Amino acid sequence: MTDTLTPTSALTHLGWTDGDPHPATGTALARVVVHHGTRCEVLAAASDGTLTAHTADIAPTLPVTPVAGDWVELGPDGRVVTVAARRAILTRAGSAGQGRQVLAANIDTVLIVVPLAGGLNATMVERLSVMAWDSGAQPALVLSKSDTTHDGGARDAAAAELLSPGIPVLPVSVRTGEGLDTLRAHLGPGTTTVMLGPSGAGKTSLLNALEGTSEAVASTGRSGGRHTTTTRRLHLLASGGVLLDIPGIRSLEVAAGRSAVDDVFTDIAALAPYCRYTDCGHDGDLGCAVEEAARTGTLPAARLATWHKLQGEIAYRRRREDPAEMADTRRQWKAVSKQARRNRR
Repeated sequence: MTDTLTPTSALTHLGWTDGDPHPATGTALARVVVHHGTRCEVLAAASDGTLTAHTADIAPTLPVTPVAGDWVELGPDGRVVTVAARRAILTRAGSAGQGRQVLAANIDTVLIVVPLAGGLNATMVERLSVMAWDSGAQPALVLSKSDTTHDGGARDAAAAELLSPGIPVLPVSVRTGEGLDTLRAHLGPGTTTVMLGPSGAGKTSLLNALEGTSEAVASTGRSGGRHTTTTRRLHLLASGGVLLDIPGIRSLEVAAGRSAVDDVFTDIAALAPYCRYTDCGHDGDLGCAVEEAARTGTLPAARLATWHKLQGEIAYRRRREDPAEMADTRRQWKAVSKQARRNRR
């Protein structure tokens, strides 16, 4: 690397904050740029404040696999010997029984990138917003390819604000430059940002437009680039922070906590206290204020339907990843089936 800074400012350029770790005696603090099997590419601050790049082997006894954004300690031999505790992580649903897969670590901002080419995908906005809130970082919704709409994305932006209350909505076009300056304001000094979105949303094109870089994108005509990012990589930004470019999300299956769903479905969370029962499932319960709102049109029925789907997915994943809970569920269903057979006799 080329920038010469003080050691502290060099770490800040890498996204380090006072809440992040300090290296132990005899080790050097570094940040993971990209992980390759048994090795990592990392950036570290030398004693003279120079940011230097290294390829570091991972100690075979390391209990945690490093990911882009991790703070790690390098031993005297240059190997990664410790992965520091993570303060905010972006995850997605892993394979059956494997829990969650960590996509990026120690993040401050999640840019949810949803393309407008072909129209606003409401399901994508809602589900990716749940993932973003669950990370513990601050989300912002970027509506990319706004030049494909007749009004620069204004109508879609208004609709998106209703789908994900409390999240800034930024229509952006790399072709016209619309919204790029506003987006840069979310990439301040010392901030670690990750872009979350589907393949072809234009995330790498956004990086190129913001930073004047030339990361590869594949042209698909007026709608922009298609998926080319195949690994999670950390980029230094001219603003003094870092941005994590991760592969596009191909599945919208959600692995998140219930509180993250409440963060997105604030309209339902606000109605829930008026239900007759505190544990109301909003699914046929007597005196349900949420269902009444959906019946009268105060709450869009589609919102409640999506809420039910997300709650069901979360409950299913929890059972699938907890053998004891899954066994208990099976026992309950066996009892229900047995009773049903008796009733038919």
